[in-house]
Amino acid sequence: MITEFKPKQAAWLQAATDAGFPAGSIVGYAEIDAICDSMGGVTRPWWMINDKDFRASRGKFLIPDVNAPFAGASVAVPAASCVAPTPAAVSPAPAMAATVTPIAAVPVAPVTLAKASSMTDSAIPAPFANYVPFGHFKDVHTILKSGIFYPLFITGLSGNGKTLMVEQACAKAKRELFRVNITIETDEDDLLGGFRLKDGETVWFDGPVVEAMRRGSVLLLDEVDLASNKIMALQPVLEGKPILLKKINEIVAPSPGFTIVATANTKGKGSEDGRFIGTNVLNEAFLERFPITLEQEYPSVSVEKKIVGKELESAGKPDPEFADKLAIWADIIRKTFYDGGVDEIIATRRLVHIAKAYGIFGERMKAVTLALNRFDDETKASFLDLYTKVDENALADSTDPSIAEEAKDVAASVKADEDLVPF
Repeated sequence: MITEFKPKQAAWLQAATDAGFPAGSIVGYAEIDAICDSMGGVTRPWWMINDKDFRASRGKFLIPDVNAPFAGASVAVPAASCVAPTPAAVSPAPAMAATVTPIAAVPVAPVTLAKASSMTDSAIPAPFANYVPFGHFKDVHTILKSGIFYPLFITGLSGNGKTLMVEQACAKAKRELFRVNITIETDEDDLLGGFRLKDGETVWFDGPVVEAMRRGSVLLLDEVDLASNKIMALQPVLEGKPILLKKINEIVAPSPGFTIVATANTKGKGSEDGRFIGTNVLNEAFLERFPITLEQEYPSVSVEKKIVGKELESAGKPDPEFADKLAIWADIIRKTFYDGGVDEIIATRRLVHIAKAYGIFGERMKAVTLALNRFDDETKASFLDLYTKVDENALADSTDPSIAEEAKDVAASVKADEDLVPF
């Protein structure tokens, strides 16, 4: 129960009076929002809305008087209606040896439940100068530009540009994007919002899902196949319907333009080959709420040459020949992977890593070697040997003796055991 209004609360009440709603007026959410807008878009006065003393009826609230705050009702004790019997004589208690000082009550400040201000900055992704559209980019852009609610599920191997495609489609369509990286720990509080401590007050913060719904933005559920069954909290959202925020008893309806895109390395059925540890089997009812699934492949050799070429230029080392060799090398490895000849693959993202390493060190073989160190020794040796065959001059610019020596050792070991390389 409020016994003293804070400066911000008093300012809101003054704004209500200025807007034609003096103390004693009954207002609904529409009037409350109008008052908030007149103050520059402040959040609703949850301190009033959540206080039962200011509640007139369902969805209607009483504007309190700032000069006469509620102090609580006094409870009168009725006088006795009959004469009490004369109490029996009681022997006086012995005098206390010392005076007892009563303990003063410590005032407890009321907890104010408020809603944090919504973000005001634009969430439209910045265009990426090096981006080369391919695959389903045109389809994704067409859907997002239309502004209709049409959830998309995009699946594909790691590092083939799924997330970047969605970001750049939003950038081109001038659509705001809220990206949520899903993990096994992601729960309703992470998605929809919850109470946080801010400036000593308990404050409600909208989660990214609710923020995107309110703003009519694109919601990206990245790596959604890592989710637990807690993702099922989004069922009504995936249907384009309002959702109830139980903790603040508010129903949020999606604004026009809101839609959802989910990306995953699997199709929501788990990973049988163990390549994507941690992925889960998603609920069939959840998956059924995505009308279409887009299968994103790696770019073609010609497109990948453009991608790597742009990255080399950005790294300050333009080298069309190197871009060409890397794209051909990666394509051979992928074909072998699809045929079951190797267990690893060179993603487009790994080629970008190589391009950036080349920009730093200025040596082809060193850039390739350092980028391949994440693989086991046998795979690394196979990939290195293949690259020396694709790019016969790879060692020409090498000034690092350890890299040159390693490449020679790889070539010798491969020659001694031709079965090591299945290419």
